[in-house]
Amino acid sequence: MLEENRKDHWENIYRTKAPGQVSWAQDVPRISLDLINDLDLPKNAGIIDIGGGDSKLVDYLLQDGFTDITVLDISGEALERAKTRLGDKAATVNWVMSDITAFRPDRQYDLWHDRAAFHFLTTSQEIDTYLRIAGKAVTRFMVIGTFSENGPEKCSGLPVKQYSEKQLQERLNPAFIKVKCIKEDHVTPFGTTQNFLFCSFKTKTVR
Repeated sequence: MLEENRKDHWENIYRTKAPGQVSWAQDVPRISLDLINDLDLPKNAGIIDIGGGDSKLVDYLLQDGFTDITVLDISGEALERAKTRLGDKAATVNWVMSDITAFRPDRQYDLWHDRAAFHFLTTSQEIDTYLRIAGKAVTRFMVIGTFSENGPEKCSGLPVKQYSEKQLQERLNPAFIKVKCIKEDHVTPFGTTQNFLFCSFKTKTVR
């Protein structure tokens, strides 16, 4: 999908659907938080949430005392939702509106988090671009959640790429080394189940 068409698609989703009307909604992003906590990062670690939209991960990271958080999403509507929800705390977060494949970070991050953005990239060119950007931007860790090989083939009307643990590990090599993987059955607000694969990775410079 072309970048401008992808942006239009997601702006329309966030413009027309309430938080409880989208399949990825989570009150508590428990698996992401558990994997992040396992990394024992300092509170001033640079964290970027890719495709964060109006996810509540940023709320919990702020609550846990993290002070250097960036949220990136293609949808300005989604980011505005998150800012409104956070109120005054929104001023402490760096907000970036960008398609991930067009993102040109001007700094590096200790942690790159992505729940359900990566699997929307279905061509080799898009995936290679994403990994090239991440490879330059990440200094320590990546936590990534995608649909597993048992997950849905489409989400929000768009095709997705499913991954087994082995496939995800092979795709992120050689820049990232697997630390841990967990599967989760995410129950959507509509009562359906989506099987996710969450993995944490480290760069080769991390011992």
